[in-house]
Amino acid sequence: MQDLNLVMAQLDPMVGDIPGNADRAIETVREAFLEHGADIVVLPELFLTGYPPEDLLLRPSMETRLREARARMAEKMVRDVMVVVGYPGRREGKLYNMAGVLYNGEWLAEYAKQLLPNYLVFDEQRYFTPGDKPLVVEHKGAKLGILICEDVWESGPSLQARDAGADILVTLNASPYHQDKPSERLELLEQRALDVALPVIYVNQIGGQDELVFDGGSCCVDAKGKLAVQAPHWDIWLQPVHFVQEKGKWIPREGSVDVDVTPEEDLYSALVTGLRDYVNKSGFKGVVLGLSGGIDSALSAAIAVDALGPQRVHAVMMPYHYTADISKDDAAEQARLLGIEYSVLPIAPMVDAFMATLADSFEGTEKDTTEENLQSRCRGVLLMALSNKKGLMVLTTGNKSEMAVGYATLYGDMVGGYNAIKDVYKTWVYRLANWRNTESLVIPQRVIDRPPSAELAPDQQDSDSLPDYDTLDAILVRYIEGDMSAEAIIAAGFAAEDVYKVVKLVDRCEYKRRQAPVGVRVTKRGFGRDRRYPIVNGWQPGD
Repeated sequence: MQDLNLVMAQLDPMVGDIPGNADRAIETVREAFLEHGADIVVLPELFLTGYPPEDLLLRPSMETRLREARARMAEKMVRDVMVVVGYPGRREGKLYNMAGVLYNGEWLAEYAKQLLPNYLVFDEQRYFTPGDKPLVVEHKGAKLGILICEDVWESGPSLQARDAGADILVTLNASPYHQDKPSERLELLEQRALDVALPVIYVNQIGGQDELVFDGGSCCVDAKGKLAVQAPHWDIWLQPVHFVQEKGKWIPREGSVDVDVTPEEDLYSALVTGLRDYVNKSGFKGVVLGLSGGIDSALSAAIAVDALGPQRVHAVMMPYHYTADISKDDAAEQARLLGIEYSVLPIAPMVDAFMATLADSFEGTEKDTTEENLQSRCRGVLLMALSNKKGLMVLTTGNKSEMAVGYATLYGDMVGGYNAIKDVYKTWVYRLANWRNTESLVIPQRVIDRPPSAELAPDQQDSDSLPDYDTLDAILVRYIEGDMSAEAIIAAGFAAEDVYKVVKLVDRCEYKRRQAPVGVRVTKRGFGRDRRYPIVNGWQPGD
């Protein structure tokens, strides 16, 4: 009976670091050989450049750097192991998203991705030419049909590989996470395995890259679509899959399978991973954030500590006349619970100085949001000063519900380098805060229970100007994720007054979101790469 050890290398590449990624590949294959007796090691899509490389693909030296990296891999790679790795390649003047096969110092074959996604966060047709031919390579009696990511989301390339003689389908992926994506993938792989009656290997990358985050979850399903082996989500991992040949078929032996996690734990892990990679890959010493005593900054602080450790997180309370005593107390208590550096910097002297300077210009006018925004902007100035002086990145704390309707201040609480909860609706902020406290108490319960308030005016509450968050989020999901019209949302049972107010706010505040810090995308349609609407336009809500 023949057998085969294939190792799925679930790794976190650095975009643009071609030499470093090549070194990671060399060390990974060596480790897979020594620890797991690997016959074959499969690495993710576009691993040598990292995914997505975007316009780095247009750099004149890209092909030179790739050629040098592949030459070093051929020289240094451990022998007797077949390696399948992703990279871009320019061939006869055209750029392809490719998978190369390396064995014993020789690059044996290349496969060009056939289906190039051009929706949501993907724009591969901007860069790549589609391939049109299958690739089947044989190793130790097993014939591997090579595919790349989107190729497995439709049946054509899989059937093509099967018809070319494949015994096992192997797909290299850089599949970004959004909520419910892991279950969607498994359903897809089950269907694809049933289409071709072959086992399918699915190797995904891990880690954060700007707005995208990759959850791993590399796996193998058998010819009937049953999950046989799965690597953990949210971890760099080498996951072996042991195949045996029975009656001419290659059968994956059942192995470890990642246990199911709650939706809250899965989402929280995405936020932690995205923030950790953004800060570390950018070279920041840590983060600084305003800790207001409210739930958004409380959750952001907890995420930061879980991502970076308490020694790399600095929280600042910046009280003004409208800051409640319980907000000050709760912020201090959370800082104690988290074990982070904590400062109190009152902003009243700054605000008073600005108001004195503006007194003549404001004469004859009534107080409005101008004075509220000035408080927020004073806080932004302090945080940026701390950032500059201490080499810390400012972490902003506005949730998706607020960012959608513009309930945030340009050059104030929107000032910063990254927002961990930018794509998290307010109702999910509460869910995540409650879940995190079940692991260990890091957010004072009073912070979760109190009605939310920006505390920029006396007795102010969010509900003064917005529908309750259950209603608001339900409207936003339909409008942003589902692209439903205002009339369709009203027909679903929502008050017309609420719907039109929310829809108009979302449309009106596109200019703010264009100037907001990046944040990890975790919903099916996030602001930024996904949802691209013109700032200036005459479109009116309706059918």
